Amino acid sequence: MANPTDSVRLYFRLVSISIRGQMQYRASFLLYSIGTLLFGFFEFATILVLFGRFGSLRGWQLGEVGLFYGVVNTSYAIADSIGRGFDTFSLQVVSGEFDRTLLRPRSTELQVLAHDLPLYRVGRLLQALAIMVWAALNAGIVWNPAKGALVALAVAGGVAIFNGLVVLQATMCFWSTQSLEVMNSFTSGGVETLQWPLPIFNRWFARLFIFVIPLACVSYFPMLVVLDKPDAFSFPTWFHVVSPLAGFIFLGMCLLVWKVGVRHYRSTGS
Repeated sequence: MANPTDSVRLYFRLVSISIRGQMQYRASFLLYSIGTLLFGFFEFATILVLFGRFGSLRGWQLGEVGLFYGVVNTSYAIADSIGRGFDTFSLQVVSGEFDRTLLRPRSTELQVLAHDLPLYRVGRLLQALAIMVWAALNAGIVWNPAKGALVALAVAGGVAIFNGLVVLQATMCFWSTQSLEVMNSFTSGGVETLQWPLPIFNRWFARLFIFVIPLACVSYFPMLVVLDKPDAFSFPTWFHVVSPLAGFIFLGMCLLVWKVGVRHYRSTGS
C-alpha cells in the first residue's frame, strides 16, 4: 500500500505539471479567467434585478440570498477545478488512457483527480468569494469565530458533495463509456437551486436536496445558524451545525461506488 504522504506529494506534483502547462499560454489563461469572472457577475445581476423590483423574497433580504449564492458557488468553483479529471473521465475510457492508469502503482482516484486542474476557473472562484464577502458585510450578521468556522466547513462540505457527484458521473462510464448528462441536473442544477433559500421551493423538491443529494446540508442549514434565522423544516439546531459533514459522508459513499466500477472495468478493447 502506498504511503499517504507519498500520494499527496505525487498529487501536488502532477497538479503543478498541469498548471505549468496551462501557464505556457498566459494570454489564453487571462482571457478565460476574465470571462468566467464577468459571467458570474452577470449571473448575479439577475438576482439584483429581482430584489430591485420586489425588495425581498418571502421575507429573505438581498444580503441573505447573497450569502447562499456565495457559499454554494465558492464550493462549486473549487470542486469544478479539482474534480475536472472525473468530469472528463469518459475521454480517458474511450481513448484507453485509463488502462495505463490501472498499471501504475497508485490509486486510480488520485490519478484521475490529478489528471487536469483548469486554472482559469479561478475567475469563477474570485467572483463567488467577492459576493460572499459582500453578503457577509451586508446581511446584518453578528460574526464570531464559530460562525466563521461553520462557513468554512459548509464550503468544504459543498466541495465534497460536488466532487462526489462527478465521481458518480465518471463511474457510469464503466458501463456506458459515456458520462450521463443527467448528473448535470444535480451539479449545475444544484448550484442554481441552492443559491436561493430552500423554503421557496415545493416540499418534495426541497426534500430531494436534503435526503437524496444533501446539498441543503452544506448551504441552507448551516447558513441559518450564521444568519440567526428560524428553520422552516423544524430541524434541531445541532443538526444545522453538523449538517455540512453530510458532504464528506456523501463523497465517501461515491468513492465506494467508484471502486465497484473499477472492479467491473473490462478495458476498451482497442
